[in-house]
Amino acid sequence: MYGTGIWRGMWITLRHFVNTYVDDVKWGFQRHVPPEAFPVRQGLQGRGSFTVEYPEEKIAVPERFRFIPFLIVENYDHPERPGHDWCTSCGICAKVCPPQCIWIVRGTDPETGRPKPEPVDFYIDIDICMNCGLCAEFCPFDAIKMDHDYELASYDRTGNHIFDKQHLSKEFRYWQSIAPTVAEKEAEARGGWEHKDVLKARAKEAKAKD
Repeated sequence: MYGTGIWRGMWITLRHFVNTYVDDVKWGFQRHVPPEAFPVRQGLQGRGSFTVEYPEEKIAVPERFRFIPFLIVENYDHPERPGHDWCTSCGICAKVCPPQCIWIVRGTDPETGRPKPEPVDFYIDIDICMNCGLCAEFCPFDAIKMDHDYELASYDRTGNHIFDKQHLSKEFRYWQSIAPTVAEKEAEARGGWEHKDVLKARAKEAKAKD
């Protein structure tokens, strides 16, 4: 019958409108308290209309969400290598980067002059980065990962948007906190929670003792 679709649409709208207030009553007209209210109301179990009031409220990002890359360093309370870089400055991330936004300066031994497997400087231009994640995918040492922090706007594009090594470096436990499942799978593939070089050195030491 002519007009049935209009009435059906209006009924759905009215039902959402009523359910919105029913849900408000259910949660005591408090959007943020208790803490579990927000993820439930903005999820599939929510009823009615629920507007996320950004930036006061933020929708949780999935574990595999990716934004600007960051560098993993050992935890600062690590007993053997506190704050040591996981990056060996092999340069694979810079080579596979489609927009070429990564610059690496490799370190050298001051006594021998030979290159060291660690970066002295590491830069990423976040205005050029396209968040593809290829640098993290190709890194053979799990040293570069994609961050979940997407609030990076500033008034100075020339200086603040070129992240240096100090800005990019974050403890390994940070990666474990934002991507626990992925971090665990990577650890299984490496054979432990430590850096590949540490695991190799321990295996070699154990073999020598045998």
